[in-house]
Amino acid sequence: MLTPLDLKLFRDLGRMKGQILAVSLVMACGLAMMIMTRSIILTLESTRDAYYQRHRLADVFGSLKRAPLSLADRVAEIPGVAAIEARVVVDATLDLVGLTEPASAHIVSLPEGKPQTLNQVFIRKGRLPQPDERRHAVVSESFALANKLQIGDNIVAIINGRRDTLIVCGIGLSPEFVFEARPGQTLPDNKRYGVFWMNYKAIAVPYNLDGAFNDICVDLAPGAKAGPVLAEMDRLLADYGAQGAYTREDHNSAKRLDDELRVVHALSLAYPVVFLSVAAFMVNAVLARLVRLQREQIAQLKALGYSSWQVGRHYLNYAFVIVVFGTVIGGLVGRWMGGGLLGIYDLFFRFPELKFRMDYSALGIALVVSAAASILGVFSVVWMAVKLPPAEAMRPEPPADFKPSLLERVGLTRGSSPAFRMALRNIERRPMQAVFTIFGIALATGLMVLPGSMADSIDYLLTYQWNDVQRQDVVVFFAEPGSPSALHNLEHLPGVQRAEPVRAVQARIRYGHHSRKLAITGMPRDADLNRLLDAKGRRIVLPEEGVVMSAQLGQILGARIGDVIQVQALEGKRSTLNVAIRGFIEDFAGVSAFMDIQALHRLMGEGDVVSGAYLAVDQARWEDFMREVKDTPRIAVTLVKDDQLEAFRSTTGQSIGILRKLYLTLAIVVAFGVVYNSARIALSERSRDLATLRVVGFTQREVAGVLLGELIILIVAALPIGLLFGRGLAILIIEKVRTETVRLPLEISLFTYTVSVLVVAAAACSSFIVVGRMLRKLDMVGVLKARD
Repeated sequence: MLTPLDLKLFRDLGRMKGQILAVSLVMACGLAMMIMTRSIILTLESTRDAYYQRHRLADVFGSLKRAPLSLADRVAEIPGVAAIEARVVVDATLDLVGLTEPASAHIVSLPEGKPQTLNQVFIRKGRLPQPDERRHAVVSESFALANKLQIGDNIVAIINGRRDTLIVCGIGLSPEFVFEARPGQTLPDNKRYGVFWMNYKAIAVPYNLDGAFNDICVDLAPGAKAGPVLAEMDRLLADYGAQGAYTREDHNSAKRLDDELRVVHALSLAYPVVFLSVAAFMVNAVLARLVRLQREQIAQLKALGYSSWQVGRHYLNYAFVIVVFGTVIGGLVGRWMGGGLLGIYDLFFRFPELKFRMDYSALGIALVVSAAASILGVFSVVWMAVKLPPAEAMRPEPPADFKPSLLERVGLTRGSSPAFRMALRNIERRPMQAVFTIFGIALATGLMVLPGSMADSIDYLLTYQWNDVQRQDVVVFFAEPGSPSALHNLEHLPGVQRAEPVRAVQARIRYGHHSRKLAITGMPRDADLNRLLDAKGRRIVLPEEGVVMSAQLGQILGARIGDVIQVQALEGKRSTLNVAIRGFIEDFAGVSAFMDIQALHRLMGEGDVVSGAYLAVDQARWEDFMREVKDTPRIAVTLVKDDQLEAFRSTTGQSIGILRKLYLTLAIVVAFGVVYNSARIALSERSRDLATLRVVGFTQREVAGVLLGELIILIVAALPIGLLFGRGLAILIIEKVRTETVRLPLEISLFTYTVSVLVVAAAACSSFIVVGRMLRKLDMVGVLKARD
């Protein structure tokens, strides 16, 4: 049964429906972000865990040159090893119809005469190759979709220097390649790189690996620690060219997915906090205005016997209504946004099934968080209503001090209109209200900066990475490191204008108790096709001795310029040297380390060996160059800069563009809600004063100037604060989403700041139009009847 206080609550809510809706929408924006991100986290983590477990993703991985299959039995005897799978893994060049440049196939062998133990292939279409089928292959789904391959299609592959035709017998997926990209690459290029699964003998025989293996996967027993297993595997495989075993956490695919989840975790906290802070401010402003206007009603309620607790609970109910509306709207919008945003992850990750799972616990958390934020926002207001004595509340508020404002007293308002001076006086009479209004508008302005900074960062990254750093047209790598004659052959390919040698060596870098396994790249000191730049965009020249590395790698190791790190080569003689850090480069994908190529040769104890080269190619002879590359058996990998740029735009660029539109939409909702709410509060509080001005002869325009002039002053004061806050928010968010695999630079253009100001101005104009119409309905008759 409804009580009189409940009836009063519903009547007040009906009169305040516009403000209640504005506050609820702002709160819903924050809650929608929280529910969306937590649901995406639940979806990705549960899908990942189920996929890894059902198809038995290995715990430990290792690669080597060549070892007899009998050695796998010794690895299986290592304490803590539950299962192993020894296999052959090679890379082959593909000559695809309609594709000028060569594509790459990462071919993984399937066990002979038995099912896969680890990293089991999920067959989407077709079947696995039969034991006697040498040319049949299962193709990864991403590659098949990008190249429109169907069961039975033929693919020309260069396998160990010999052209052969492969037949697609199946299209599948593997937990080992949820993120499918070349080793060391942070972006997928599904059109030019794919994973193939073939019978063991089909690839072991052409590569002289029959009866041997060059790759191994290990599943650990429950409770077993990876450290001792890795150490023993490295000891057993060291004489066979092993490059160091590593755990799932360092696997390219699993690491990329884990990094993405860390980014979503960061966004699930940082962004909703800002929205809920704005909502708490708005709830405080709305209820503070209501309590001030209902002083006499509060007194009457207490005089009629309602306790202070009942009165306080009554005004808390206004906040709870906003919380319920905000949570319901936020839940519905969060579910809708999460389902739509999940499609972004199909650009990067491939699962057998990725269905959106609503995190219903997030609804409860959202309700608690929003209620807590609202209670914090209205606590002081409710306390004011509770402590207001009935005798004092029966009297109207003491009249405000109408003395000239500070600016008037110092003579800075000479020649200004009466409306402007009245606006200044009202701001000065209620400084805390003005401060809170400025704070709310500043938050709304700052939220507009983040979406623009994302677009600016992408634009900067495209220019920096593909113009300032990568000045080559193509990077090629050999199947095996070659002599200087190999570089000479590259220089004489059709159209090649310049070639700079590259030597890539797998190594483990250690500093203190931190370590990382990566490829150290050796380049000539005067290399210009792939330049190294520091954080200020200045070119770094490789020193004769020492290493230059990613700033991100320096942070991971906890090392600074001048510190000496230990570099252990995982190839050749496996030398270990202490090398000083001579500089940090600014890069935004993965981590890397560079040395002068001659210094790297000395580290390896080798001659002028090259792994590949950066090439500048005459575009007029591009097709001739690519045709020759396809026919060069020793070239295993060909990376075209324009293709990488296209891959970036179709994956990272597209996903960030979608996020930017989402954040921009939410920011516009907040901007309008905050400005409209401020205008409505100002109108409610000053309706009697404004009606009096109309009675004494002020025109409609002059009265509007008094009210809106005050708001314009506050908006102008809030804009620079909001832009500074927006920059701080952008720094915080971009720093939170920085991972080892992918990072964004911080760039905020003048255009972004301008758009932020214009959006807030547009929200103000829209609000002013609505409030201006309400000014025409001022109750002037009521003012004339008002008691003194």
